[in-house]
Amino acid sequence: MSSRSRYASRRPYLVPVRLDELAGPVTGMVELPTHLDWSEQRVYDLDDDAQLGLMYERVIREAAYIDDLRAYLNAAVLVRIWPRLFLPVQARQAWEARFRHLVRAA
Repeated sequence: MSSRSRYASRRPYLVPVRLDELAGPVTGMVELPTHLDWSEQRVYDLDDDAQLGLMYERVIREAAYIDDLRAYLNAAVLVRIWPRLFLPVQARQAWEARFRHLVRAA
């Protein structure tokens, strides 16, 4: 097992209490703070499905505070793109355990 996969299996992933807490932007350009994305990219065009999905994956994987989820994710968008997100198994399981309808979306 690689050190990366061991880290992913031990890392706690944040999940909001309710999906309607997620009221982030749905269009336009978004720049993530460095605690969520320390890459050179950091700016995402939410009107581009590939960039949108990548930003959601980064926020779900790296969120250290529930407010990160609230600020950058949008509930309706999340449900729509959930099946296409590439997430660590533990993150997907945590979200789907809380929000059973995400399982049906996937």
